[in-house]
Amino acid sequence: MIRLLFSLILSEMALIVIFVFKTPLRKLVIMGLDKLKRGRAPIVVKAVGSTIFVVMMSTVYSVMQIHNRRNGDDGELTPTDQILAARHLLEASLMGFSLFLALMIDRLHHYIRELRIRRKNMEAVKKQNRIIENGNNGSQDEVKALESELTALKEKVTHLESELEEKTKEASEAEAHASALKKQSEGFLLEYDRLLEDNQNLRAQLQSSDRR
Repeated sequence: MIRLLFSLILSEMALIVIFVFKTPLRKLVIMGLDKLKRGRAPIVVKAVGSTIFVVMMSTVYSVMQIHNRRNGDDGELTPTDQILAARHLLEASLMGFSLFLALMIDRLHHYIRELRIRRKNMEAVKKQNRIIENGNNGSQDEVKALESELTALKEKVTHLESELEEKTKEASEAEAHASALKKQSEGFLLEYDRLLEDNQNLRAQLQSSDRR
């Protein structure tokens, strides 16, 4: 279970890194996600995410039950309970982290697609603007109509540029957040190594106590 969750998290982190850097691979990934979000695929993804969330909450509840099951007056957990609690806590953390990374991938894909649409609209508006400016002057009424249309197009370009700036800022923040998530995942890996070492020490203590 833990290896599967680590594989899932590493795959999600690889997707985030692909989104951060503008490469041909990013275009392929975006096209794949666009196709994936059509049809029944979003329902399947939501069902899987809901299942992982339910399993995570069940694991957290198991940790709470283990902590409520204390022996003696000092209220300390047995070595076996400590191992189980640490394992369940690690699994719950990994499941929560994988759900968060999935949400980040969905938002990054949405922002990048919105930016592409805005750029295409701006290019179409600017092209139409140049055609109007380079066109032949007609009668005075036609000139006034063209000027009013040109003014409306310039306002639309200004509005689109402001929206593009906002989307670019949001994408930059998302990229910075992805870098922070990468550092956090490295901390999870270190914590996993420490828990494995503690697990081995506790198993050794259990074996020595059983021999006695």
